[in-house]
Amino acid sequence: MDHFLYRDGVLQAEDVPLPDIATAVGTPFYVYSKATLARHYRVFEEALSGLPHLICYAMKANSNLAVLKILARLGAGMDVVSGGEYLRARAVGVPGDKIVFSGVGKTPDEMRLALEGGIRQFNVESEPELLLLSAVAAGMGAIAPITIRVNPDVDAKTHAKIATGKSENKFGIPIAKARAVYAQAAALPGIQVVGVDVHIGSQLTDLDPYRHAFQKVAELTHALRADGHDIRRIDLGGGLGIPYMATNEAPPLPSDYGRIVHETVGDLGAEIEIEPGRLIAGNAGLLVSKVLFVKEGEGRDFLILDAAMNDLIRPAMYEAHHDIIPVIEPALGVEPQPFDIVGPVCESGDTFAKQRLIPPVSMDALIAFRSAGAYGAVMASEYNSRPLIPEVLVDGDQFAVVRARPTFDEMLSRDTIPGWLE
Repeated sequence: MDHFLYRDGVLQAEDVPLPDIATAVGTPFYVYSKATLARHYRVFEEALSGLPHLICYAMKANSNLAVLKILARLGAGMDVVSGGEYLRARAVGVPGDKIVFSGVGKTPDEMRLALEGGIRQFNVESEPELLLLSAVAAGMGAIAPITIRVNPDVDAKTHAKIATGKSENKFGIPIAKARAVYAQAAALPGIQVVGVDVHIGSQLTDLDPYRHAFQKVAELTHALRADGHDIRRIDLGGGLGIPYMATNEAPPLPSDYGRIVHETVGDLGAEIEIEPGRLIAGNAGLLVSKVLFVKEGEGRDFLILDAAMNDLIRPAMYEAHHDIIPVIEPALGVEPQPFDIVGPVCESGDTFAKQRLIPPVSMDALIAFRSAGAYGAVMASEYNSRPLIPEVLVDGDQFAVVRARPTFDEMLSRDTIPGWLE
């Protein structure tokens, strides 16, 4: 469920008509619904009720400070994968003991940053990382709490570019080696083992891979405790999918996911950590764009938009599907027509959809990309010297720009011409 609905023939974000935002900030822009973000966080809280747990929002999905502030006020922890994300979490008031640091390539500076500022745990992904973290922590006279991310060799049945739990993926330590690596960790200075971590991929639409992976983690937990390790936390990662398509696709509900958690690891007496990102932010956001031209081609027609692949790269990168709808509701009986929906960037890959059925629209019409709240703005670039587009937050009948569009002067000022070229 989201809060983007037609009212009196106009698509609204909560109680704000999208054309009002377009008039105020220009197009294209991202718009997020506070009510949807809060609702999606709460459904995970309900799913894990009865278990000691912490929901650490995966910031890589959408790291706008306003989005983070909403979730922090609800009690969320944060899952970060860089020093920059760590600083964003701290900037909105998330305490260090509610921040989990994930990622396969943590640098010494990032390790020091988190140790100095406070950290719940590092999710360690390799033996070299473990040795480096030990050296950094010991050199500071600090203790680094860790889980070790195990790779269970489970097929998440998702897109190859967002699968993380197969043996050929770069993530984690093979589960068969886990006991030896935990023994190594326990003997290192500056390291405190606190739990086990697993994450098998993103946009999962089947619960069976979760069940399989979580059962493996439960078995490993018993073995590690028998080896003398104090496994007090089980980090299960995230990855639950959302419906991107107007089809019969129906990813599992958080309540169904929660039942799997209860059944597989609920009896371990450990605090459960999960790291949802897409499911919290994805359907809480739209990308709104304007039609620049309706172009008649040979054998196909094109809608050329003012949004481009640099604004929303998922279709170009993952062949991802986003529902695309007119902001002004079409009249009853209007038949959709096939269009290639494209952006203005000089790349054939700047294509959002091919032969997509959509009600006919004219120049200057507004259209909206659904499910654009996750991996949209955070993956945007200034390719073709196109400014990053505004992000807008709606709360009821009010809205505010939470990231402004930079001016061209601001963009140019970041470059420096060396004196010897003057």
